[in-house]
Amino acid sequence: MSDQSRQKATVFVGGLDNQVTQQTLHDAFIPFGEIVNVTLPKPELASASAITPHRGFGYIEFSLPADALEAIDNMDQSELYGRVLKCNAAKAQRDPSERLGARTAVWESEGYATKYNVAEDGDEGAGQQEERRDDPMQGLEGLAEAGPRQQ
Repeated sequence: MSDQSRQKATVFVGGLDNQVTQQTLHDAFIPFGEIVNVTLPKPELASASAITPHRGFGYIEFSLPADALEAIDNMDQSELYGRVLKCNAAKAQRDPSERLGARTAVWESEGYATKYNVAEDGDEGAGQQEERRDDPMQGLEGLAEAGPRQQ
């Protein structure tokens, strides 16, 4: 089975209670078709895994994409251990290189320097530098009270 067809046959199940196990999830979704795999991602921190057995969501991979759609239609907004389940088609897993902070900063891109008139060494253009020298707070030192002046 190709990765794309596997993804179409995978259901995301959110809103799981801590009592839910892989076997519980398997038993709840088996009426909709043959299940290939059930995954409950563990917490990232080792100390949190002692408190919570999973992160509150899981993935169920069916053998057929039609079975996954039937499971989504029937199990979305249903209740398991007193919690309302949210069932959707699973999205593709992100590339690890695209994690938070892995992309280059906006100001590192080629067009940023020309668009915002920033020189290559990080100094702003001469025209904008003169405008910023004028302090908008200049001349407010003599005011005794905040707010607009009484006329």
